[in-house]
Amino acid sequence: MTYQSFAPRISRFPRQFDAKAAADIGASFDDLAPELTKLLAGAAGCSPYLADLMGREAVWLRAALVVAPETAIVEELGGLDALSLDALGAGLRQAKRRVALLAGLADLGGVWPLEAVTAALTDLADRAVDLSLQRLVAEEIRRGKIPGAVPEDAATAAGMVVFAMGKMGARELNYSSDIDLICLFDESRYADGASDARAAFIRVTRKMAALVGDRTSDGYVFRTDLRLRPDAAVTPVCLSFAAAESYYESVGRTWERAAWIKARPCAGDLAAGERFLKTLTPFVWRKHLDFAAIQDAHDMRLRIRDHRRLHGPIVVEGHNMKLGVGGIREIEFFTQTRQLIAGGRDPDLRGRETVPSLRALAEKGWIPAETAEELITLYRAHREVEHRLQMVNDAQTHDMPTTAEGVARIAAFCGQDEAAFRTALIDRLARTDHLTEGFFAPAEAEDGPELSENARAIVRGWDSYPALRSERAGTIFRRVRPGLLKRLQRAANPDEALISFDGFLAGLPAGVQIFSLFEANPQLVDLIVDIAATSPALALYLSRNGAVLDAVIGGSFFDAWPSFLMLSAGLSANLSEIPDYERKLDAARRWMKEWHFRIGVHHLRGLIDAFEAGKQYADLAEATLAAIWPVVEAEFALKYGAPPGRGAILLGMGSLGAGRLNAGSDLDLIVIYDAGDAEYSEGRKPLAIRPYFARLTQAMVTAVTAQMADGRLYEVDMRLRPSGRQGPVATSIQSFRDYQMTEAWTWEHLALTRARPIAGNADLRAEFETLRREVLGAKSGGGTVLSDVAEMRTRLASAKPASGAWDAKNGPGRLMDVELAAQTGALLAGDAARRVEAQLRAGVKRKFLSQSDEQALLDAYRLCWRLQAGSRLLTDKALDMDSLGIGARAFLLRETGQVDLAALSQRLAEVLSAAEAVINRLYAAP
Repeated sequence: MTYQSFAPRISRFPRQFDAKAAADIGASFDDLAPELTKLLAGAAGCSPYLADLMGREAVWLRAALVVAPETAIVEELGGLDALSLDALGAGLRQAKRRVALLAGLADLGGVWPLEAVTAALTDLADRAVDLSLQRLVAEEIRRGKIPGAVPEDAATAAGMVVFAMGKMGARELNYSSDIDLICLFDESRYADGASDARAAFIRVTRKMAALVGDRTSDGYVFRTDLRLRPDAAVTPVCLSFAAAESYYESVGRTWERAAWIKARPCAGDLAAGERFLKTLTPFVWRKHLDFAAIQDAHDMRLRIRDHRRLHGPIVVEGHNMKLGVGGIREIEFFTQTRQLIAGGRDPDLRGRETVPSLRALAEKGWIPAETAEELITLYRAHREVEHRLQMVNDAQTHDMPTTAEGVARIAAFCGQDEAAFRTALIDRLARTDHLTEGFFAPAEAEDGPELSENARAIVRGWDSYPALRSERAGTIFRRVRPGLLKRLQRAANPDEALISFDGFLAGLPAGVQIFSLFEANPQLVDLIVDIAATSPALALYLSRNGAVLDAVIGGSFFDAWPSFLMLSAGLSANLSEIPDYERKLDAARRWMKEWHFRIGVHHLRGLIDAFEAGKQYADLAEATLAAIWPVVEAEFALKYGAPPGRGAILLGMGSLGAGRLNAGSDLDLIVIYDAGDAEYSEGRKPLAIRPYFARLTQAMVTAVTAQMADGRLYEVDMRLRPSGRQGPVATSIQSFRDYQMTEAWTWEHLALTRARPIAGNADLRAEFETLRREVLGAKSGGGTVLSDVAEMRTRLASAKPASGAWDAKNGPGRLMDVELAAQTGALLAGDAARRVEAQLRAGVKRKFLSQSDEQALLDAYRLCWRLQAGSRLLTDKALDMDSLGIGARAFLLRETGQVDLAALSQRLAEVLSAAEAVINRLYAAP
């Protein structure tokens, strides 16, 4: 990129506060362009420090002002590379004078925006630390103090890495910043000499801090602070990766999580530094939305103010621009706390820099866009005042002067008269406080509603629940409880709603996170009340899986349903970033549960109906299996080798194959493989083909069904495989073909009508579908189909009778009865249709059904499906209308389109009677 030279880019000037100092510099540089002379004189008239630098670096400054400031900085930093260790200290200090002078003038003249000023200062700090580290490590290697290291290792500091923290990490150094560093080393490079390497790196760290930070006759480069390292009071200045990781995993605190948001490897082995940052990801970025971090940040702010006595009304004199009310730290805390809350789930919110991070939060809906832009404007204005405070005498200060004369100097430095400066500064500080304080400060508890004696007894019992045993959880919940009780009082049946919410609360294992979530997002309380008042089963599930609420406030909870391909690709991408197998399975469980919960809430609230919910549950199951299958294969292959031949495919049977599940469905699966000519797998522990695929199948079943930290994915049923429980758990494609053509029972051909490949080798999946169609075509003329189905129906009626009048699944004319008739029609027609509606249409074409028969069966099926899908969302037990709450009954009536239970009962009886009559006639002996 080509930049303009300095003078044409000047857009503002400081006012001359000290006329004599301004005149002296003006006279010294009166041969320059008038705008340059004016800028230099104004700067010198406000800053003795800048005036001194202009005198000391006059020759260099004249040359630097002729070219673009970007060019001058690059050339100055580039000249440091050739310096030896002995010359490096003086060279860095000269570079500091020059960069500070040019960056200061570019800031004062409006040549650079804030971000360019801070980037130039940060580039100098990076170069200073990295060159010091390289030279010092090279000296340790020369002396033989780092085991096994050779001179070439000095370029990467032999495995040592320095992390820039805070403003340096974010490339936001202020004008007279000190630099916060954490020094670590990769102990894995020194298996037999870690203690010697550690001693060498400790020496390097101390010398580096002195080389950069000590004040000499040439000045200093940057004051260096090493106290952000783990447990700084008792640990050495350089730690191993393992020691640091162990500390953060065991006792790391919220402020340390916030500190590592901005951390950046800046010197030494940068690749190792990036690897270490990845290991800290679970510590910094929690997998669940972390609203408890708000209270932690608020407490931290108050402790800082108490320690520095920064409470009280805003006044200009003595106000701390960094830590005081409405100061820079308020905006940084506001930003970082929101990042901590949501960054674990959204990597786009893990930025180091304040301004881009505010915009990212706005883009993702975490803060209003206008709030973000206003805070950015305030932040930049605050930082400019901060820079001028520090430019006066190169002091690491954030305090406004305590005298009127001092304030007048800063006003002049900002190019303003004193009165206007004071007014604008007070307004900006007050506005920052207004925008940020409401986010941090906990609300006062409001008054609760009047409760019945029974309700009061329930509420009194809450203090004994596990979620409220900690003092912190109790404090947060006391602020939330009054509003929550008011919302419960607005339910159709308040006592019912309270009892259901009580069940939810009793099931919570801990409360800090979820109560913080409620406090920060009151709309979630409405959702919880709605769920508790309608579906106690869903509320109980929620109490045991509170993390799914993260998805509700993640921004897209109420968006349109994505495609199956988008779902599968999203989960696969998530899993690909996780190295550990069990963590992949846990991540899959969390992901599935969030989407599963989303479908249930959408259904409960009427955003989708039972049929759309059925499709979404099936899409979710298929996407989960499609993403998990290659993960299981890869893990299995590590020990036993890659799948021989074309490998295996996973078949979805039953309702999964038909693409329609309910909230409580298990999954019917079959595994088919084609090993080609192989007899054994090729791995560390080769297996013969049949045991290989049998064990692979069992590994997949375990991956899906195992109870882990986040529960299981699904229950799995494999009894639809050839020969049922007696047959092998995995079957070769040829054996499956032979079995279906020569041995399979009619019920197995019926099951085949809904079989669908959902994961595995694409060619094998296509071959299976061709085979399925061949079998159905070959068996469509079977003379015993109807008698076999009639016998099967009789056995089912005996084994699984209707559990009651409201049973929508089992019994004559109900779901299983209609589905059996539909599969029979598809088999007789040799039709490849899988869904009930399409199979019934195939039966009509085959003249197995009349159109009136089809309509009667569809009427029964549709009403029963709506009732079954709705009831499984409400309870996992037999549907008992008398035990359902008002909200639950209203949901079922809305779903089935009936005005009351009597109308629903009557309509159900009508359609079941008509369907039963049709089906009885279909199987009647001729």
